[in-house]
Amino acid sequence: MKFLFLPLSLAGGLLAGLLGKRLFEGLWGLVDDEEPPDAEHKEIDYVKLVIALALEGAIFRVVKGFFDHGARHGFERLSGSWPGQAAPEPE
Repeated sequence: MKFLFLPLSLAGGLLAGLLGKRLFEGLWGLVDDEEPPDAEHKEIDYVKLVIALALEGAIFRVVKGFFDHGARHGFERLSGSWPGQAAPEPE
């Protein structure tokens, strides 16, 4: 049954990525008036690059994590099966 969750997870990952990008662009506008630096740009401010990459990565992980967890709960309500582990394994 868990294999049925895979298409939902892939589609959700794409949507989370798009939402994360929009959030990042909005938040970057509060940091700087210029577009965020990218690693492919030849001349960049490395401090701004670090800030941009850290902010972008954090936003993406949060959005994706929340979407994934919510999608798993929705899948469980529909199918009666949790697509993943019930709790982290103890070390």
